[in-house]
Amino acid sequence: MSAYRIATCLVLAATLCAIGGRAQPYPVVDTGQRTFYDVSAEISPPAPGSAFDGQDAGHDGHQPEYRDNHDGTVTDLVTGLMWQQSPDRTGDGLVTAEDKLSYQDAVAAAATCTTGGYDDWRLPSIKELYSLILFTGRDPSGYTGTSTDGLIPFIDTVFAFGYGDTQAGERIIDAQFASATLSVAPIMVGEEGMFGVNFADGRIKGYPTGPMPGQTEPKKFYVLYVRGNPAYGINDFKDNGDGTVSDEATGLMWAQQDNGEAVNWQEALAWVRQCNATAYLGYTDWRLPDVKELQSIVDYARSPSTTSSATIDPLFDCSTIVDEGGQENYPFYWSSTTHASLAGGQSAAYVAFGEALGWMRDPFGNYQLMDVHGAGSQRSDPKAGDPSRYPYGFGPQGDVIRIYNYVRPVRDLISNGVGERGELPRGAELYQNYPNPFNPVTTIAFRLDRAGHTAVRVFNLLGEEIDTPLEASLPGGYHTVAWDARAEPSGRYFYRLELSGTVVATRSMTLLR
Repeated sequence: MSAYRIATCLVLAATLCAIGGRAQPYPVVDTGQRTFYDVSAEISPPAPGSAFDGQDAGHDGHQPEYRDNHDGTVTDLVTGLMWQQSPDRTGDGLVTAEDKLSYQDAVAAAATCTTGGYDDWRLPSIKELYSLILFTGRDPSGYTGTSTDGLIPFIDTVFAFGYGDTQAGERIIDAQFASATLSVAPIMVGEEGMFGVNFADGRIKGYPTGPMPGQTEPKKFYVLYVRGNPAYGINDFKDNGDGTVSDEATGLMWAQQDNGEAVNWQEALAWVRQCNATAYLGYTDWRLPDVKELQSIVDYARSPSTTSSATIDPLFDCSTIVDEGGQENYPFYWSSTTHASLAGGQSAAYVAFGEALGWMRDPFGNYQLMDVHGAGSQRSDPKAGDPSRYPYGFGPQGDVIRIYNYVRPVRDLISNGVGERGELPRGAELYQNYPNPFNPVTTIAFRLDRAGHTAVRVFNLLGEEIDTPLEASLPGGYHTVAWDARAEPSGRYFYRLELSGTVVATRSMTLLR
């Protein structure tokens, strides 16, 4: 077996680790974001504890990894799901408007799909479909041209992709993909809705399963069918009785309550850092969740108008707000993920745990506030500014712009290797190395809340220890150590922090020559 194949097996085995002696059937795939931003532009990696520390690019989750099976299918080595590689339905090798299906046809056609010789394809749930999104893309919203040169879709290049077909009268951003998840509440002007992912502009929105307002024909969507791992997207929540909720399906622990007030993005990051400084709920390794982690706790069977609740399991407490129409509702929640556009990094992604409101015009030109996209949508807000500048929202459906949103922190559960749930040791935190990728020297930063014998060890993909950049007794505080990899080949490596003989955390880094 090749070293690459061995490494792939090790990564997959690590992904399917045990929490409480049970496999994790719902690993949340990382967003892939590796660029740091302030409120408007790219920045260098922020120092630990400084402004903008704690954003998506600094946390290394389950990195996206796919295998092209060369039979029209792609296997996701993180989730265990197998996907069709292309939404091409006409067989001409292109992805155009002719390949799109109505929601009803998308559901029906799964039964006759035999891609790769398999006959158990299904239309994916919204959580399965969203596992494919990558926030390395660039949102072209507002772009009025017809060329796709320079645009970056929000999906891996192993998949065939097509933007909206401008020659067929579509917009560049008309690249919505269908899911099997229906909205339990009507959207827009009372239509039945389906949640879809737009891999052109990086959003989840609810779309009518019939014609869009003012249209006579049902809206059509690109479709990728999926098979395997039927447990993917199903949460396994446990109330820990200490103000936290564990999801043993994803391996994540959440604060049961949110922060209780609306804040901008920079303030959201700072609030989580303060949680760690004060050992909130007894832990010092909270983070602002990336947008895929945040979407993983949405309960699409719930909504304000049908269950009189936020779209989340009742184990969680959600603040209530007064929305733009003066009605009681539930907040949008910030993620740590920048929603980059062609204009820069001014916006961050959020998930609507209340109605995804928007201002739409009626036939007489009057603005009407309505749930245009459904509770559980993922959209984006400016990171800073004055929401009064957007009295009727933004975009074709007038998405409300709040700028001040709520926060629910998250942390990782880990396995201690003996079939019982282990927790990260309190008193230390390991940060993402910087720069990353690097060549050939990088800096590893960590924080100790107490003095102790400390070691930083580096491993290759085969799990072999290849270097120990640091082993010494250190006082509490922030520390850094440089690792010089000039003797090592390009590739992915892992570094591990140990305090007093206990493993604190392990992260990955990439050497690129």
